[in-house]
Amino acid sequence: MYPRAMRFEGRVAFITGASRGVGRCLALALARAGADVVVAAKTVEPNPKLPGTIHTVAAEVEALGRRALAVQVDVRDEGAVAAAVKAALDRFGRIDFLVNNAGALFWQPVADTPMSRFDRVVGVNVRGAFACTREVLPAMLAQGWGHILMMSPPVDPAAAAGKVAYAVSKFGMTLIAHGLAGEVADKNVACNALWPATLIESYATINFALGDAKVWRRPEIVADAALAIFAKEPRSFTGHALIDEDFLRSEGVTDFAPYRCDPANEPPRVGFDFKFSAG
Repeated sequence: MYPRAMRFEGRVAFITGASRGVGRCLALALARAGADVVVAAKTVEPNPKLPGTIHTVAAEVEALGRRALAVQVDVRDEGAVAAAVKAALDRFGRIDFLVNNAGALFWQPVADTPMSRFDRVVGVNVRGAFACTREVLPAMLAQGWGHILMMSPPVDPAAAAGKVAYAVSKFGMTLIAHGLAGEVADKNVACNALWPATLIESYATINFALGDAKVWRRPEIVADAALAIFAKEPRSFTGHALIDEDFLRSEGVTDFAPYRCDPANEPPRVGFDFKFSAG
């Protein structure tokens, strides 16, 4: 849907949480644009309630004519992360795009948050993103080119109430993007964060009963925004916390109707506090 043709032949993407949802959508979008894809996620066996595995997505990538590597990885396990990155480099020789998409949800006040839940969202979201970034970074620095993308929102402390553990984990991912961008500003490695303006159709929004098709956009909007980021020379675009719609508008996109899940309804914008707004 993004109007500019982008080609990524010779590039390799490493995507966590890639067995379904936004991760799968991004894996296929990059494959269509010519990239080879490392499909990194936990799911290896089919689950009727959560369709999609690393192997089914890898097969979809290969059906598009690109190479794929399916790697089972729990991003909380630093040894598994290191092994997955090594497998990717052994197979492809490089990693150009890292998408830290794996995520855990838990939205409750502090008093209702068991430490086990805190540890899970922080472990998957911010610790996992840090571990993957740390492992991939040396290869990107050595090749002098790379994009790292956090699926996380701009930092807004006012939005943390009612979901403090989740906010700590997601805002932490964005702080990694800001901090690392400063650390490697002269190395042609970019680090940015990206977040949707609206709710996105996924098993998370479905299973958590977050609205319906009238208020959802298709995950392709996030994938299109990510590809537009990756099309830029890394040193020229880094350290940003972006909203998909706003960024795509800055890139010349004016028609967002194709992203609607319900063609008759334009989804309202929703902040990290999940309150709907008209603009």
